[in-house]
Amino acid sequence: VQLQASGGGLVQAGDSLRLSCTASGRTLRFYSVAWFRQAPGKEREFVAAVKGNGGATYYAQSVQGRFTISKDNAKNTVYLQMNSLNSEDTATYYCAADGRLITSEIRNGPAYDYWGQGTQVTVSS
Repeated sequence: VQLQASGGGLVQAGDSLRLSCTASGRTLRFYSVAWFRQAPGKEREFVAAVKGNGGATYYAQSVQGRFTISKDNAKNTVYLQMNSLNSEDTATYYCAADGRLITSEIRNGPAYDYWGQGTQVTVSS
């Protein structure tokens, strides 16, 4: 599976962005897909995920209520709608996918086999 992340940019605090993660090579229909982010000098952290089996969604507490993850199987794309952005959301965002995760692994980056390149999100205050 090849993943292509896009949609990042420079926005002001309070603005919205939508990131896209488009797959090629395999359908994402049965894959769990997640977004992670890494800010300069910080460790990579889980942001959100949609489980392949059943479509349950999971969010980091820091983005709950502001971010929404969704999957469009027809377009083989997963979206991350980010609203009410603040400076703490500034990071490089990565999408990841895996076809065999169990629920307890969904927030664990090393459990994902496939990763896209990052897309930079910068929020100015």
